[in-house]
Parts: sequence; C-alpha cells; structure tokens
Amino acid sequence: MTSVISAGKTETWTNWAGDRTCHPQAIERPTSRGQLVDLIGRSAASDRQVTVRGSGHSFTGAPLTDDVMVDLSGLSGVIDADLDSGLVKVMGGTVLADANRELDRLGRALINLGDIDRQTVAGAISTGTHGTGETMPNLPAQVAALDIVTADGEVRTFTEDDGDEMIRAARVAVGSLGVISAVTLRTAPAFNLHREDVPIPLDQVLSDFDELAAANRHFEFFVFPYTETALTLRRNPTDRPPAPRSGVERFISDRVIENGIGDLALRGLKRVPDLIPRVARFSSRFMTQSEQIDTAHRLFVNYRTIRFTEMEYCLPREHGLEALTRVLDLVREEKMPMGMPIECRVLAPDDAMLSMSYERSSIYVAVHQHATAEWRPWFEQIEQIFTEYQGRPHWGKRHTRTAAELAELYPEWDSFQKVRDELDPDRVFTNEYLREVLGE
Repeated sequence: MTSVISAGKTETWTNWAGDRTCHPQAIERPTSRGQLVDLIGRSAASDRQVTVRGSGHSFTGAPLTDDVMVDLSGLSGVIDADLDSGLVKVMGGTVLADANRELDRLGRALINLGDIDRQTVAGAISTGTHGTGETMPNLPAQVAALDIVTADGEVRTFTEDDGDEMIRAARVAVGSLGVISAVTLRTAPAFNLHREDVPIPLDQVLSDFDELAAANRHFEFFVFPYTETALTLRRNPTDRPPAPRSGVERFISDRVIENGIGDLALRGLKRVPDLIPRVARFSSRFMTQSEQIDTAHRLFVNYRTIRFTEMEYCLPREHGLEALTRVLDLVREEKMPMGMPIECRVLAPDDAMLSMSYERSSIYVAVHQHATAEWRPWFEQIEQIFTEYQGRPHWGKRHTRTAAELAELYPEWDSFQKVRDELDPDRVFTNEYLREVLGE
C-alpha cells in the first residue's frame, strides 16, 4: 500500500516498494470530472506542475513531485457498457482488480493482463503494462478511446475513429499529455483459463521456446539465478468449469510459503549473500507441477506481498533468449547477490508510439531485487546487456536511459513530441523523471 501522511505544509507520499518518496505541496483528490477539470485549469493558470499518482506500483520517478499530485482514487467505477460491441468505459482511477470484477459481473473480460492487478487502469495503460502471449496485445492496445483532461482544462476524447495519431500517442504517454479521466476498453466475453505450472530444465525451455510459445496462448517462465530449472506457466482458454485451488491451499502456498517464508529468506540472505546460490538451488527443488481452472482474471494474477524493486526490458524477440542467457551468466560470473527469480515473457507487436513493443514481436526480461537489498550496481551491469540488443526499458520500472538514448529506439519519437507540444506546450504535466526520459 502507498502512504500519505501530513508533514507541515506539505505531505509525504511513498510508493508500494517503499523506495520512492516525495513531498508534494498538495495532494488533490477530485471526486468528479468537473472537479478534476477545475483543478487542472487552476494549476495551469498558476504555473503549477501536475503529476498523477496511480497506486504506487511504478518503480520509477514518474509520479514524484514537489508541486501538485493528483490522486484519482475518487474517480473509480464503470461509466458505461455496450455489451453488443464489448466496449466498456471505466473511470481512470479504477483499480484493475475492481475493473476485472465489474467486467466479470457484466460477462466480459480483458483478453490479456499483467500479473499484478493493484494498478489503476490509467497508470497501467500509461506505462505500457503488458502480460504475455506471442499473439496477445498489451493493455494499451485494448483501449478503444481515452478521455484526457489537457493543460488548458479541457476534456479531449481520442478514439480510433478520429484518426490514429492522437490515440496512438496517448495510449502510452507516462502521464505527459494530461490526466486520463476515463478509458474505453475493448473486451471479450468472459472466459475461463486453464493454468499449468510445469518445472522443466532451463536448457529445454530455451531450445523449445518457440514451440512452447506457439502452443500456449499465454506463456512465460521464471528461473532463479544459479539454477538450471525453470518454472513454466502455461495459460489457455478452456470450456471446462472452474476448479480453483482451495482456500487452505492458496493460503499455505501463496501467503505462508511463497510470500511469508520467501520474504524472511530474502531478508536473511541480504546479511549472508554468499548463501544465495545454495539457497536458490535448494528452492528450485520445490518447484512442483500443478494446474487449476478459474475465471481468467484470477489466473492472470499472482498474489504478492514481498516488496521488491524491478528492472524490465523489452527486447526484439530474435535476441531475447540470448540476452537472458548472458544475464544469467553475468550473475554467476560476478557472483551478484540476486536471490529473486528472473521472468521471461513474450508479446505481440502494437502501434502505440511509445509502446515498448512498438512494431516488433518482443521478449520481456525482468530482474528483481528485494526492497531491502542493494540493486543499483547489479541492475546497471545487466542493463548494459539489454542495451546491446536495442532493448526498450519498461516505462514503469528501473532504468537509466535518457531522452537522447530513448529517441533512437522509437521510430515515431518525433511524432509523439509534436503531440506533446500541442497538448501541453507549457509542460504542466512534467517532473524530473519526464524531463530525463522525454526531454524538456
């Protein structure tokens, strides 16, 4: 959970991981679109800079400010649903978990989701949240229209019907174009997923990756550094009735073992990092095959309470596994004290101007480090490998890339900047992070 506490004339805001803090002059909490429009108009007229906080799951400085922070939690819920077209409009501050439950109640679902559902819809879209599957779109690509309050205090609606340039810029904009007040999502009829967790040798996963990705609509795998076994996750639509794990099984597996004992182990290993390889190899022996069937949104998501920081890069598919192998080798060679698993996912191309998967089939590789442990020197060495393959960093996760470097990675970078200049010429919606990654 994020926290907000009084601190004299300012307030203190901390993200979910506990490693990003700022002191806004004000945290504004509008409860209607009218209030939001008035707030943006007043802030722009007073030369105030505005950032929007989501639920705090970004590991970057995207929400940080010493000026005006906007909390959209008061703008939540479904606005409209057209069950014939499958278009469902939700307010921007809706948490994904709540959106998924409401969609399920309507008999609808999103066809692809990430493995965390604590983000707001607006925040998840803005940073390019993706999920997995070689034919699957990321979350922004499931957006049919966006309502954005721009710097002039007006509400602009961008749809695919209005020509594709504005919405292709707005789908992934890291909060730089305005405040997303509402999102129209393209949904499918609700469906169940069959999830299979299958541990197999890492070498086999790497050699059979294309076949595994093609055989499963949603495919990914995890591997602990210093080990030779990967846990593959295979999710496929099914007509079979739900057969979820029991409450007791979920409690023991998710809360007690994976998160409770896992968290204690990672805290302890920070004091004795030399034990990490041995503990990782020991832990990998307990990867077991399992399966379950449940409503799709429940099986996309993993229960997590371990606080960590993360770096994730999107790589051209043809280079992704080679980069991953080099990362695993580097961790071993440098004896890096990294005890959390590395995650590998695959995704289809899309056309949002600043989407990490813009116009290329991609493999995403994510590295994690416990929130109490040092991460910077290890992430920076690993990042050097990703950059050799034209990797694009996840907009919501750790990286050190600058605007000048990122401009070389996105063919429509200049087109995005033109949209930004049109919608926010005075840079009302900026902060130190956006100046670093998008420029002045």
